[in-house]
Amino acid sequence: MTWTVAPEPVDSPDAAALWRAYYTEVSDRWYLLHQGRRTDPAELEREIAANAGDHLTPPAGCLLVARYDGTAGVRLTEDPSTAELTRVFLLPELRGKGGAALLVAAAEDAARTLGAERMILDTRSDLVEARALYARLGYEETAAHNSGPYAEHWFDKRLISSG
Repeated sequence: MTWTVAPEPVDSPDAAALWRAYYTEVSDRWYLLHQGRRTDPAELEREIAANAGDHLTPPAGCLLVARYDGTAGVRLTEDPSTAELTRVFLLPELRGKGGAALLVAAAEDAARTLGAERMILDTRSDLVEARALYARLGYEETAAHNSGPYAEHWFDKRLISSG
């Protein structure tokens, strides 16, 4: 099998299933680390409903789905020359097959198409796999660019034009 990465409507059934898997995993990891428990189901449903990915819709954003299966989003920030990479996620059984790097590369291409010259992102300390991926792909850890409640590490990468 090979990977394919393409834009996806944020309200498609595939996107909804991946949002649910993403939020379940990252929320459970946080609560297990900090409170020794999994996410309360009602809280999980509220978070999924409140963060449906609307900020990842054109013309200032794009949701990408990697089939073999994964997801990532990219959106322009208030500075249109800067895009933010968010919610890079592969289903656990598909990790280690090269999809994450392809997904990030597709997000970088989407950001360039939106006019961005730079990509930023944030992640948590416990997401060590993500931090290793971003470093391997040329992202440099920087000072904080936001004050998100779960942001503990911030990264930046200049996007070189592919054309």
